[in-house]
Amino acid sequence: MTNRALLVAHELGAVRVSDLRARGIHPEALRRLVHRGLVERLGADLYRATEAPITENHGLVLAAQTAPRGVVCLLSALRFHWLTTELPSEVWMALDRRAAKPRAPYPRLQLVRFSGAALTEGVETHVLEGVTVHVYGPAKTVVDCFKYRHKLGVNVAVEALRDYLARRDRDLDELMRLAKACRMANVMQPYLEALL
Repeated sequence: MTNRALLVAHELGAVRVSDLRARGIHPEALRRLVHRGLVERLGADLYRATEAPITENHGLVLAAQTAPRGVVCLLSALRFHWLTTELPSEVWMALDRRAAKPRAPYPRLQLVRFSGAALTEGVETHVLEGVTVHVYGPAKTVVDCFKYRHKLGVNVAVEALRDYLARRDRDLDELMRLAKACRMANVMQPYLEALL
């Protein structure tokens, strides 16, 4: 039973008691693995195998497991897409306006509430450390930075736009489509004209 629990921990990157129960494994197996030093506790009901590889996106993986319906956004998405050199101290996650706030103390989350097209448009799905993580694409992330410019600073939004425009895979049509969907086209237009 403990070996199966350890395999699940390696497979998922981070594991919860509910993950083990879903596979017919008693939670006691997890306690035994922690006692033997094969699994470490990351937070309330969040564990990882001590020998599991940790990538630069490990915080995003843990955040996705804490808030599976959330989408990595703003500064964390900028970092994921290499549109900033800043390293945010918490993971920025977008949740539906009606979604419950995740209770896990780790990783630290900076939550923003989206609805409608602002929540559903521009979402990419990535598999990181064996876990499905939803992240807003580069164009949507730039638009969101303008939407939250009062919170992040206009300089962050403009720098993100400048870096996005310098990319080979930039898509101005997609950028403007998302800006219109999020009602940011009029705000972004002068900056686009100045940078192009």
